[in-house]
Amino acid sequence: MAHSATEHAHGHDHHEHHDTFLTKYVFSQDHKMIAKQFLITGIVMAIVGMLLSLIFRIQLAYPDEIFPWMETVLGKWGKGGKLDPNFYLGLVTIHGTIMVFFVLTAALSGTFSNLLIPLQLGARDMASPFINMLSYWFFLTSSVVMLISLFVETGPASGGWTVYPPLSALPKAMPGSGLGMTLWLVSMTLFIASSLMGALNYIATILNMRTVGMKMTRMPLTIWAFFCTAILGVLSFPVLFAAAILLIFDRSFGTAFYLSEIFIGNEALSQTGGSPILFQHLFWFLGHPEVYIILMPALGLTSEIIATNSRKPIFGYRAMIGSLLGISVLSFIVWGHHMFITGMNPFLGNVFMILTLVIAVPSAVKTFNYLATLWRGNLQFTPGMLFAIGLVSLFISGGLTGIYLGNAALDINLHDTYFVVAHFHLVMGSAAMFGMFAGIYHWYPRMFGKMMNEKLGYLHFWLTFAAVYCVFFPMHFMGLDGVPRRYYSFTGFEYMTEWVNMNKFITLSAILGSMAQLIFLYNFFGNILKGKRAPQNPWNSNTLEWTAPVEHLHGNWPGDIPHVHRWPYDYSRPEASTDFIPQNISDEGLEERLGGSKTIETPSHQEIPSAKSSADTMLFSRLLAFLSLKRS
Repeated sequence: MAHSATEHAHGHDHHEHHDTFLTKYVFSQDHKMIAKQFLITGIVMAIVGMLLSLIFRIQLAYPDEIFPWMETVLGKWGKGGKLDPNFYLGLVTIHGTIMVFFVLTAALSGTFSNLLIPLQLGARDMASPFINMLSYWFFLTSSVVMLISLFVETGPASGGWTVYPPLSALPKAMPGSGLGMTLWLVSMTLFIASSLMGALNYIATILNMRTVGMKMTRMPLTIWAFFCTAILGVLSFPVLFAAAILLIFDRSFGTAFYLSEIFIGNEALSQTGGSPILFQHLFWFLGHPEVYIILMPALGLTSEIIATNSRKPIFGYRAMIGSLLGISVLSFIVWGHHMFITGMNPFLGNVFMILTLVIAVPSAVKTFNYLATLWRGNLQFTPGMLFAIGLVSLFISGGLTGIYLGNAALDINLHDTYFVVAHFHLVMGSAAMFGMFAGIYHWYPRMFGKMMNEKLGYLHFWLTFAAVYCVFFPMHFMGLDGVPRRYYSFTGFEYMTEWVNMNKFITLSAILGSMAQLIFLYNFFGNILKGKRAPQNPWNSNTLEWTAPVEHLHGNWPGDIPHVHRWPYDYSRPEASTDFIPQNISDEGLEERLGGSKTIETPSHQEIPSAKSSADTMLFSRLLAFLSLKRS
């Protein structure tokens, strides 16, 4: 714990910094500003990904309809008001790529790791602010390259977000295998460089720059989640980089890592001896840790938000850390469950199946610990809390279907159907998005010094929650009926025609969910300028980020960095005069808080919210009482 080194290396007095507009807002080396840059870039990419999904969902719901606006918006790809089948595959590919990598990986982890790691650990900044800045600019450049690929003449990459060869390895295989695929590979190379720079910075900061008293066992679960996520990224992203380099060799230099016995126009390809299965092994060796690179930061944020708003210590702190470590180890040895139908040896399939079912255990530990934390808590239903509880709901409902897909015999029937789409959109996509929304609502006061509108937050949550289940839950039944994913139209298959109306319902639900995000965007951007000024600690939380002043300083604290004297979940101690004891309160300060005549007065802006003071909370209290969940 190099507190003194931190002071000298980064902790120059904040008054020494005289930033210009460029150094403060554009080429910033302040972790808080970089967090905001990641977040706003991620929001822009999420809007693009969402719009792409609406276009191809309209095609699936109304496959025989003519939409004149498509030609206006998409040009030759919407000729005659019909979506071009090749462009449909491109939309599916870029939608998946943007949401998985650019939103749920970079925006989620980049935003909250940057914001919270120095603030919650008591550091002036990241271990290397310059590399931190480079990480963002590599991410921004990769985002721009990916968006440019949508406008090339031959169309964007069209091999699915997994870019399996031979479609990705043969530039002439289809229109989307040409320049669009090359740009995809360039973009992902830049993205991986960004991710590695960020992850190494996070690890170095967590290991070396904790303030005095911040032992590993006193770190908030958010930091543990970011720490495990960064380790996963450092160990797994280079494998995808290697896979992409070999793919470029096959595309441009005549090698045959992934190609063999392929005919193009009745002419045999000269490259032989490779195997597309090799690419699948390399891709999914990243791909399954990637699921947890996405999920773990969201779970870490949820741990903090649920404990704070339950006014209770998190249940099973060490078990939660153990589950994060268990998930991190197991995620590297289960990639084969994505490949059960590749002709895998049945014995090897059984090994991957058993390991896949075992990884459900640490996930279940987290779920039960969340439920135990909520049980009989003095629940404060902030928008952030609702999204955190929504994550738990999606994590359970989406995770249960993973048991089916983890079973080799069942997966052979369900693979590449809408069942898989439903599973990963619930357990990974939607759950992680809910974690991201929860984090934004909870730490918005820390990021922007303003408060978001609570009523708009409630409306945003309920519309989004309803839309997510209406979109993805019916897909399970489509998958059980054998409806395959990534098909342009189902009208040519008699057994699928019964799902046409369901596709319309799903598309209308997706449009509703998209409109709900307009509420969020208005709430988010509107309150940056016009929002009510945030108090220093609006949620009465214990972690160190709420001890820093509302005004952002380069260096976080104007004087000495606070020291840590306790774990971060000291909530509702019966003998204390307030129901939260911040980490920087010493034992002497705690004695003043405990009993007797000596108590520390809570500032007016930190008054404990009363469950009886809010009409909204009263409604929830009555509902919980009706369900016999509230203590008598």
